[in-house]
Amino acid sequence: MLQPYTYLLINFFTIIICFIASFDKRIRFHKLFGTFLLSSTVVAIPFIAWDVWFTKMGVWWFNTDYTIGLNIAGLPLEEWLFFFCIPFSCVFTYYCLEKFFDWSWANGFNNIIVFVTIITCAVVALLHPGKTYTLLTAIVTIATLIFLHFIVKKEWIGRASLTYIILMPGFFFVNGVLTGTGIDSPIVNYNPERFLGIRMLTIPIEDAVYGYSQFLLNIYFFKLFQKKIS
Repeated sequence: MLQPYTYLLINFFTIIICFIASFDKRIRFHKLFGTFLLSSTVVAIPFIAWDVWFTKMGVWWFNTDYTIGLNIAGLPLEEWLFFFCIPFSCVFTYYCLEKFFDWSWANGFNNIIVFVTIITCAVVALLHPGKTYTLLTAIVTIATLIFLHFIVKKEWIGRASLTYIILMPGFFFVNGVLTGTGIDSPIVNYNPERFLGIRMLTIPIEDAVYGYSQFLLNIYFFKLFQKKIS
Protein backbone atom coordinates (compact mmCIF):
# COMPACT_ATOMS: atom_id res chain seq x y z
CA MET A 1 0.00 0.00 0.00
CA LEU A 2 2.78 2.45 0.90
CA GLN A 3 5.15 1.45 -1.91
CA PRO A 4 4.26 4.35 -4.26
CA TYR A 5 4.95 6.75 -1.38
CA THR A 6 8.34 5.29 -0.47
CA TYR A 7 10.48 8.09 -1.94
CA LEU A 8 8.08 10.73 -0.61
CA LEU A 9 8.30 9.23 2.87
CA ILE A 10 12.10 9.21 2.70
CA ASN A 11 12.02 12.96 2.08
CA PHE A 12 9.48 13.47 4.85
CA PHE A 13 11.38 11.54 7.52
CA THR A 14 14.63 13.22 6.47
CA ILE A 15 13.28 16.66 7.25
CA ILE A 16 10.58 16.32 9.91
CA ILE A 17 12.73 16.13 13.07
CA CYS A 18 14.94 19.04 12.00
CA PHE A 19 11.89 21.03 10.95
CA ILE A 20 10.24 20.64 14.35
CA ALA A 21 13.50 21.39 16.16
CA SER A 22 13.84 24.59 14.13
CA PHE A 23 11.20 26.21 16.34
CA ASP A 24 13.10 25.51 19.56
CA LYS A 25 13.69 28.79 21.40
CA ARG A 26 17.39 28.04 21.71
CA ILE A 27 17.77 27.52 17.97
CA ARG A 28 15.15 29.67 16.18
CA PHE A 29 16.17 28.34 12.81
CA HIS A 30 12.61 28.95 11.59
CA LYS A 31 13.52 32.64 11.27
CA LEU A 32 16.03 31.60 8.60
CA PHE A 33 13.64 29.55 6.47
CA GLY A 34 13.60 32.25 3.79
CA THR A 35 17.38 32.43 3.75
CA PHE A 36 17.62 28.67 3.47
CA LEU A 37 15.05 28.49 0.67
CA LEU A 38 16.91 31.13 -1.33
CA SER A 39 20.32 29.52 -0.86
CA SER A 40 19.10 25.97 -1.51
CA THR A 41 17.34 27.09 -4.69
CA VAL A 42 20.54 28.66 -6.02
CA VAL A 43 22.38 25.37 -5.42
CA ALA A 44 19.50 23.18 -6.59
CA ILE A 45 19.28 24.80 -10.04
CA PRO A 46 22.58 23.44 -11.45
CA PHE A 47 22.27 20.13 -9.61
CA ILE A 48 18.73 19.56 -10.90
CA ALA A 49 19.91 20.45 -14.41
CA TRP A 50 22.67 17.86 -13.95
CA ASP A 51 20.05 15.37 -12.76
CA VAL A 52 17.77 16.01 -15.74
CA TRP A 53 20.68 15.64 -18.15
CA PHE A 54 21.95 12.40 -16.63
CA THR A 55 18.45 10.94 -16.57
CA LYS A 56 18.00 11.72 -20.27
CA MET A 57 21.43 10.20 -21.00
CA GLY A 58 20.57 7.03 -19.09
CA VAL A 59 23.33 7.51 -16.53
CA TRP A 60 20.64 6.77 -13.95
CA TRP A 61 16.90 6.27 -13.92
CA PHE A 62 14.07 5.98 -11.39
CA ASN A 63 11.86 3.05 -10.46
CA THR A 64 8.36 4.51 -10.70
CA ASP A 65 6.94 1.77 -8.47
CA TYR A 66 8.24 3.84 -5.54
CA THR A 67 7.02 7.28 -6.66
CA ILE A 68 3.59 8.89 -6.86
CA GLY A 69 3.88 9.24 -10.64
CA LEU A 70 4.18 13.01 -10.99
CA ASN A 71 7.17 13.88 -13.18
CA ILE A 72 8.62 17.30 -13.97
CA ALA A 73 11.26 17.58 -16.73
CA GLY A 74 11.71 13.82 -16.58
CA LEU A 75 12.31 13.72 -12.81
CA PRO A 76 9.87 12.45 -10.19
CA LEU A 77 8.46 15.15 -7.92
CA GLU A 78 10.21 13.37 -5.04
CA GLU A 79 13.58 13.93 -6.71
CA TRP A 80 12.91 17.67 -6.89
CA LEU A 81 12.00 17.67 -3.19
CA PHE A 82 15.21 15.75 -2.45
CA PHE A 83 17.25 18.85 -3.37
CA PHE A 84 15.55 20.81 -0.62
CA CYS A 85 14.81 18.23 2.08
CA ILE A 86 18.33 16.79 2.32
CA PRO A 87 20.06 20.21 2.32
CA PHE A 88 17.62 21.46 4.96
CA SER A 89 18.64 18.75 7.42
CA CYS A 90 22.31 19.19 6.56
CA VAL A 91 22.36 22.98 6.88
CA PHE A 92 20.29 22.79 10.07
CA THR A 93 22.76 20.34 11.59
CA TYR A 94 25.72 22.54 10.65
CA TYR A 95 23.95 25.61 12.02
CA CYS A 96 23.28 23.91 15.38
CA LEU A 97 26.81 22.57 15.73
CA GLU A 98 28.27 25.98 14.96
CA LYS A 99 25.85 27.66 17.35
CA PHE A 100 26.41 25.44 20.37
CA PHE A 101 30.02 24.27 20.03
CA ASP A 102 33.39 25.93 19.63
CA TRP A 103 35.08 23.81 17.03
CA SER A 104 37.36 26.37 15.47
CA TRP A 105 40.11 23.76 15.84
CA ALA A 106 38.67 22.04 12.77
CA ASN A 107 39.81 25.00 10.68
CA GLY A 108 43.34 23.67 11.00
CA PHE A 109 42.46 20.78 8.70
CA ASN A 110 41.31 22.98 5.80
CA ASN A 111 44.52 22.67 3.76
CA ILE A 112 44.90 18.91 4.07
CA ILE A 113 41.21 18.29 3.31
CA VAL A 114 41.31 20.49 0.24
CA PHE A 115 44.58 19.20 -1.19
CA VAL A 116 43.91 15.51 -0.55
CA THR A 117 40.41 15.75 -2.00
CA ILE A 118 41.50 17.69 -5.07
CA ILE A 119 44.42 15.36 -5.80
CA THR A 120 42.29 12.25 -5.30
CA CYS A 121 39.50 13.55 -7.53
CA ALA A 122 41.97 14.64 -10.21
CA VAL A 123 43.65 11.22 -10.29
CA VAL A 124 40.32 9.41 -10.47
CA ALA A 125 39.10 11.71 -13.25
CA LEU A 126 42.28 11.17 -15.28
CA LEU A 127 42.11 7.40 -14.86
CA HIS A 128 38.40 7.10 -15.70
CA PRO A 129 37.50 9.78 -18.28
CA GLY A 130 34.84 7.53 -19.81
CA LYS A 131 32.86 7.14 -16.58
CA THR A 132 30.45 10.05 -16.95
CA TYR A 133 29.16 10.17 -13.38
CA THR A 134 32.63 9.69 -11.92
CA LEU A 135 34.23 12.32 -14.16
CA LEU A 136 31.65 15.06 -13.64
CA THR A 137 31.50 14.43 -9.88
CA ALA A 138 35.28 14.79 -9.67
CA ILE A 139 35.30 17.97 -11.75
CA VAL A 140 32.50 19.61 -9.73
CA THR A 141 34.17 18.69 -6.43
CA ILE A 142 37.53 20.09 -7.55
CA ALA A 143 35.88 23.29 -8.78
CA THR A 144 33.90 23.66 -5.54
CA LEU A 145 36.98 23.33 -3.33
CA ILE A 146 39.11 25.61 -5.50
CA PHE A 147 36.38 28.24 -5.33
CA LEU A 148 35.83 27.97 -1.57
CA HIS A 149 39.45 27.63 -0.51
CA PHE A 150 41.47 29.65 -2.99
CA ILE A 151 39.04 32.24 -4.35
CA VAL A 152 36.61 33.19 -1.56
CA LYS A 153 38.99 31.80 1.11
CA LYS A 154 36.42 30.32 3.49
CA GLU A 155 37.80 29.13 6.82
CA TRP A 156 34.96 26.73 7.66
CA ILE A 157 35.74 23.90 5.22
CA GLY A 158 37.12 21.76 8.05
CA ARG A 159 34.02 22.34 10.18
CA ALA A 160 31.73 21.58 7.28
CA SER A 161 33.66 18.42 6.44
CA LEU A 162 33.40 17.23 10.04
CA THR A 163 29.66 17.91 9.94
CA TYR A 164 29.40 15.84 6.77
CA ILE A 165 31.10 12.94 8.55
CA ILE A 166 28.65 13.31 11.45
CA LEU A 167 25.81 13.17 8.92
CA MET A 168 27.07 9.90 7.42
CA PRO A 169 24.63 7.61 9.31
CA GLY A 170 21.76 9.60 7.80
CA PHE A 171 23.46 9.50 4.41
CA PHE A 172 23.74 5.71 4.56
CA PHE A 173 20.09 5.36 5.54
CA VAL A 174 18.64 7.71 2.92
CA ASN A 175 20.92 6.82 0.01
CA GLY A 176 20.90 3.19 1.09
CA VAL A 177 17.15 2.92 0.68
CA LEU A 178 17.26 4.89 -2.58
CA THR A 179 19.81 2.47 -3.98
CA GLY A 180 18.05 -0.68 -2.81
CA THR A 181 18.91 -1.37 0.83
CA GLY A 182 15.93 -2.91 2.61
CA ILE A 183 13.56 -2.82 -0.37
CA ASP A 184 12.87 -5.20 -3.24
CA SER A 185 14.62 -3.12 -5.92
CA PRO A 186 16.45 0.24 -6.08
CA ILE A 187 14.53 3.48 -6.43
CA VAL A 188 17.51 4.98 -8.25
CA ASN A 189 19.29 2.72 -10.73
CA TYR A 190 22.73 3.39 -12.22
CA ASN A 191 24.19 2.49 -15.59
CA PRO A 192 27.22 0.34 -14.65
CA GLU A 193 29.20 1.76 -17.58
CA ARG A 194 28.95 5.33 -16.25
CA PHE A 195 30.42 4.99 -12.75
CA LEU A 196 33.29 3.19 -11.02
CA GLY A 197 31.17 0.35 -9.69
CA ILE A 198 32.56 0.81 -6.18
CA ARG A 199 29.68 0.74 -3.73
CA MET A 200 29.39 1.40 -0.02
CA LEU A 201 26.80 -1.29 0.70
CA THR A 202 24.42 -0.42 -2.17
CA ILE A 203 25.54 3.22 -2.56
CA PRO A 204 27.90 4.25 -5.40
CA ILE A 205 30.92 5.99 -3.89
CA GLU A 206 30.29 8.89 -6.28
CA ASP A 207 27.08 9.68 -4.36
CA ALA A 208 29.10 10.54 -1.25
CA VAL A 209 31.40 12.89 -3.18
CA TYR A 210 28.47 14.40 -5.08
CA GLY A 211 26.70 15.01 -1.77
CA TYR A 212 29.81 16.57 -0.27
CA SER A 213 30.02 19.20 -3.02
CA GLN A 214 26.32 19.93 -2.78
CA PHE A 215 26.60 20.26 1.01
CA LEU A 216 29.55 22.67 0.85
CA LEU A 217 27.78 24.89 -1.68
CA ASN A 218 24.61 24.95 0.40
CA ILE A 219 26.62 26.07 3.43
CA TYR A 220 28.40 28.73 1.39
CA PHE A 221 25.25 30.31 -0.04
CA PHE A 222 23.34 29.98 3.23
CA LYS A 223 26.06 31.90 5.05
CA LEU A 224 26.33 34.42 2.22
CA PHE A 225 22.60 35.23 2.17
CA GLN A 226 22.31 35.11 5.94
CA LYS A 227 24.97 37.80 6.19
CA LYS A 228 23.37 39.97 3.50
CA ILE A 229 19.86 39.69 4.90
CA SER A 230 20.80 40.24 8.56
